[in-house]
Parts: sequence; C-alpha cells; structure tokens
Amino acid sequence: MIESLQHLPPAAGSSSELALQFTDLAPALTARQAAVEAARCLYCYDAPCMNACPTGIDVAGFIRNIHTDNINGAAHGILKANIFGGSCARVCPTEILCEDACVRNHPAEREPVRIGLLQRYAIDNARFAGHPFERAPATGKVIAVVGAGPAGLSCAHRLAMLGNDVVVYEARPKAGGLNEYGIAKYKLPGDFAQQEVDFLLSIGGIHIEYERKLGENLSLAELHTRYDAVFLGVGLGASRSLGLTGEDAPGLMAAVDYIAALRQASDLASLPVPRRAIVIGAGNTAIDMAVQIKRLGAEDVTLVYRRGLEAMSATGHEIEIAKANQVRIRTWAAPLEVLLDDAGRVAGMRFEQTRMEEGRLLRTGGCIEIAADAVFKAIGQGMSEDGFAEPLARELARDGERIWIDGRFRTALPGIYAGGDCVAPGQDLTVQAVQHGKLAAMAIHEDIQATTEAAWPT
Repeated sequence: MIESLQHLPPAAGSSSELALQFTDLAPALTARQAAVEAARCLYCYDAPCMNACPTGIDVAGFIRNIHTDNINGAAHGILKANIFGGSCARVCPTEILCEDACVRNHPAEREPVRIGLLQRYAIDNARFAGHPFERAPATGKVIAVVGAGPAGLSCAHRLAMLGNDVVVYEARPKAGGLNEYGIAKYKLPGDFAQQEVDFLLSIGGIHIEYERKLGENLSLAELHTRYDAVFLGVGLGASRSLGLTGEDAPGLMAAVDYIAALRQASDLASLPVPRRAIVIGAGNTAIDMAVQIKRLGAEDVTLVYRRGLEAMSATGHEIEIAKANQVRIRTWAAPLEVLLDDAGRVAGMRFEQTRMEEGRLLRTGGCIEIAADAVFKAIGQGMSEDGFAEPLARELARDGERIWIDGRFRTALPGIYAGGDCVAPGQDLTVQAVQHGKLAAMAIHEDIQATTEAAWPT
C-alpha cells in the first residue's frame, strides 16, 4: 500500500500548515446567510428537489423550518430520511441531484437554492437533548450486518429504530466505510465521520465487532445460522488492475489506498509526496486523489483519461475543483506502459492516443510519455472475492460482478440481503448507499415479522 511510496520525500511543511489545506471545501453558512437562502425557496407542493433526492428528504419542509428558526425540526426531518444527512450535505453531488432539479435553477435566477449548504447548516446547528429517534418495543430479533459503511450503518440504525438488535461486523479498525477511509479530507475534515458514527450508534441496540472479515475470521454460513437475517454491505474492496507490466513497481498504487492513509494520518508531514504525479481515472475518486496530492505539495499533477472530457463520470463541479487546484487534465490517452528508472521504480508512463469512431474507442498508434515519480490508479473497484469462497457464499447469484438482489434487497439466499456498492450498479454514491440500507432494513423487519406471525398458531 503506502509502502510503495516510501522512497519518496515527505510532504513539505509542518502538519499544522498542511492541515490548513484540508479544511471544509466550502465555508459554512452564517445564520444570516441561511435565513436569506431559505427565503429563496418557493416550498413547492410537488417539490422536484425531493424527488431528485435518493433518500427522499423533504427538502421544502426542512428549509421552511430553517426559515422559521426551527433548526432542530429541520435536522429531525433530514435525519428521519437520511441518518447520514451531515456527511451527505458535504459530499453529495447536489449539483446533479436536488439543486439541479430546483425550480430556481434557470438563467434568470442564475443559481438554485443552495440546498446542500442549508442541509449542512441544519445538521451542524441542531441541539438535541439525546438521540432524536426512539426505539420501538423490542422484537427479540437479532440481525447481522456485514460492513460498517454508510449502507451497513444505515441498515443497522433503521433496524434498531424498529426494535431489533444488530451486530455489525467490520473488517477495519474503524466504522464509517468510505466516509472514514475514502472521501477527500477537505470534504469531511477532522473527525466528522467518527462523530457521525457515534451519533448514529447512540440510538442503542447496535454492537460493532471490528477487524472481522468475511473469508478470514468470519463465515457467511455461521452468520446465516446464528442470526435471524444477514445484510451484506461489503462495498467494493478490490482495486482494478491496469494489466500492465511494472504495475507492482514502487511508486504505483491504488488511489483509494493513498486516500485512506491520508485520512488516517496523525501527521500529514509524514506522508510521502511525489514531485510529479499521474492519476489515471475519470471519476470523483480520481479528482479527490489529484487535488489532495496537489495540496500536499506535489508540483505537477496530471489526470489522464482514455476518453473525452464529456465522458468523465466526475461531475462538472468536481472537474472545476481540479482545475482550481492546478491539476492538468489530459484526455484521449490510454495507459500503455509503466516507465521505470534504473532502480526499478516508477519514472513515468507511456500512453497511446485514442479517438472515437462510430461509437467505438480506438487506439491511434500515436504515443505520449509523461514523467512522474508516482502513478495512482483510480479506475474503479470491483468485488473482492476473498469473502465469497465458501460454499454458501458461492450460491449468491451475481448481476455482472456484483451481488444480485430483487426489489426488496433480497439475495438469492433466503434470509440474506445486500445493498450499497456491492449490488447491481447505480451511481455509487454515499446517499444511494444510505437509501439502500434504510430500505433493506424495512424489508428485513417486515419479512421477519411476517415469518414470526405465520409461526404463531391460529
């Protein structure tokens, strides 16, 4: 992992100086700014912003509460739909979801209501005496959740609300999933991710066992036998390979591994930082990696994508962040060869120029070389098969490389459910994972209750 870069010099500057590069991307709204922004909302009856939100937050409702200075009411409404409302307010691509659907989003108005910042204002300024939701009477049922990311924890929280007990099994030493390990540090700075986890757990009825991983010290068959139901929120843990010779050379690593090390570093000045870096990819993770390595002091950062700018999966907002941080974006170039120095370490990459012809991506034969001290892969992740080698796990049907589910998040195995990034492809967004977990929890609860009622003699 990060050991691949240990031959590189550490970041320039003190840890405190570098920390200033990783404060909130956008400043929080003041009370006055929030009041003015909330007054712009038209409180639409059939609010398109609510329909555009994957978790169905009553956007008009919470903004009206802000307008009447009912901050706790606003936060309660957000959290009822999305228990990760705080992090989603910061990391959600509102520019392509709720704010894109806002009726004020037209040329005459110039910009939509700033829903994301208003949501953040409500969550950050709410003051609850305790957890805002009470648990229903105990059902006596215990459900296992595998994975303490947004999908798993959302599922666990909703199950606990419904009166069930939950045991969460997490492979890493901390809960939070991508919020803790995979989001750019300037999007979720400090210990915000852990504060949100602590808040979620304060509902009670949820126990987390850390460093328990499917295929190593955790068996799906055992969970299936021991618990009333199992929810798999295992995410996508395997970084895709470029398939090139030299891919294991010092200086080449997965972007998600470096981002995780950055988020967990107690001293940013200890992180190895290349003078010149290449990031391969076109999504938000590629942007996160490129911007963060630039903020750590890399002099020259080039993001390379095999197609055109319009085909990038990163949002326009993210691309603008990259440009604002002097990240060079090079399109129409496919990885061809890892260039190594005399010591066998990364010295750059050779790319083959590409073009589109009749809807097909073609290689042209022309090549370009880019010098670099490190190369970071951000070309997507796939399912890690390590946890699915046991006989029962192999019975899980697949949709492509992901776990197949029906419309109620049931897998092909009775009593086992799944959601989040490990299921059929969607937008791979935190907010989508949260919704999967919530809906799966309600399906699990209803199925268990129906089974229990059917078992009672009439």
